[in-house]
Amino acid sequence: MSTLNEKVAHTSALLQKIADSYQPAALASSLAAEDMVLTDLILRNKLNISIFTLQTGRLHAETLAVADRIREHYGYEITMMHPDPAAVEQYVNNHGLNAFYDSVELRKSCCHIRKVEPLNRALEGKQAWITGQRRTQAATRTELAEQEDDTARGMQKFNPLADWTEQDVWDYLRQHEVPYNALHDRGYPSIGCEPCTRAIQPGEDVRAGRWWWENPESKECGLHLVDGKLVRIKQAG
Repeated sequence: MSTLNEKVAHTSALLQKIADSYQPAALASSLAAEDMVLTDLILRNKLNISIFTLQTGRLHAETLAVADRIREHYGYEITMMHPDPAAVEQYVNNHGLNAFYDSVELRKSCCHIRKVEPLNRALEGKQAWITGQRRTQAATRTELAEQEDDTARGMQKFNPLADWTEQDVWDYLRQHEVPYNALHDRGYPSIGCEPCTRAIQPGEDVRAGRWWWENPESKECGLHLVDGKLVRIKQAG
């Protein structure tokens, strides 16, 4: 079992490799705890990796406040990627503002408009993108690889925290006094859009508060799918 210091060293080396060998590269940040670990490692080590977040228009105020804290703490401005206003308007006019509660299909359609399409725009021209995913976060992530071939986008995808535990994440944040989303202290281990996220109860899966009205097997927004299927991207190497 690797110690936290060993994991930090390994993750830092991987991020340095990405910065050196896969340019341009970007961190897709949800502004949650895991992504703040990566944000700290990138900015503290002055790595040539840009950071963006998906401003879906339905985020908690506490989530948006994290971007302000990053600016204050690191002097870095997170890039905000917004959905296409016309697509949002069409969805709302056709289905209603909160139609995502009505079916998995309508929820995935909302996620596509507010998250997937802006993500694709943010990744245009990139050679690699980085996520804060961990294997123990969800049933859909147990086989998560540290590096994957994102053939759909023609680039490499890295999950540097794949083998980190939740305890590792929080030990790192506290040791380095990294700013984090205040919702984590209110029972929100996984944070998405406000109407699609709730606090969890003791003993629940860490992603139980995401789309809680759906089955666990469907709880992905589409950012980490290939051709709409819940499969892992082929491991690189």
